[in-house]
Amino acid sequence: MIHPKYQGVVFAFYMSFLMSFIMSFFITIINLGFFIDHFVVRWLTAWLPTWAIAFPIVVVVAPIVKRLVAKTLKTPESV
Repeated sequence: MIHPKYQGVVFAFYMSFLMSFIMSFFITIINLGFFIDHFVVRWLTAWLPTWAIAFPIVVVVAPIVKRLVAKTLKTPESV
């Protein structure tokens, strides 16, 4: 198992993997249609470089989003 101090990187790994995988699937369908020759090859060819871009973005953006969420939510004292 991975040490808890790497939680942010592990989160970014899974989040970027799943989001880019799902989004590239639907974007490929929207752009090319589902019933095309070699759909899976075209989808996975589009997904892999997208994941390479998504991972470092999530590493950088996730802490910012966590701070925004903390500022958006009410604290227990203000409820």
